Amino acid sequence: MRSREAIAALIPHQGLMCLWEEVLEWDPERIVARSEGHRDPAHPLRERGRLHALHLCEYGAQLMAVHGGLLARAHGGRARPGVLVALRGVELRAARIDDLPGALEGRARQLAAGEGSWQYEFEVLHAGELLASGRAAVMAREQETVDDHARADAAATPSGAEGDGR
Repeated sequence: MRSREAIAALIPHQGLMCLWEEVLEWDPERIVARSEGHRDPAHPLRERGRLHALHLCEYGAQLMAVHGGLLARAHGGRARPGVLVALRGVELRAARIDDLPGALEGRARQLAAGEGSWQYEFEVLHAGELLASGRAAVMAREQETVDDHARADAAATPSGAEGDGR
């Protein structure tokens, strides 16, 4: 898989928020991907011109999403959207990543998969040096949409009534 667009077709993250640009290899248990977007001045996670290493957790979580999308596609379906519910054992070995030349490489390995939940371990490296590692858990999101919630809220509130501020 050689483009951000092909990866974005598998996950909810679109445009520059799709952080991985190339899947180098994958199998049912693991994935390896590459990105050079960390140097882009328009990176959506930059703050005051810097991209903090803490955001490598999002890179790890997106590796999980891409892997899930590839697995689902291999079985003729689409991955269920998920919500990151836990990060454990996260180690960061850099303060920022926007100033690193060359590509980042991400690796993730599925530790457990159940009905509607997944656990992975991830690593993000630069030039062979470990920048971040940890474990992440994701739970499938309900299929309801924001519009469904808005309609339910409108139906529960009498016409013209204001909420009580809670």
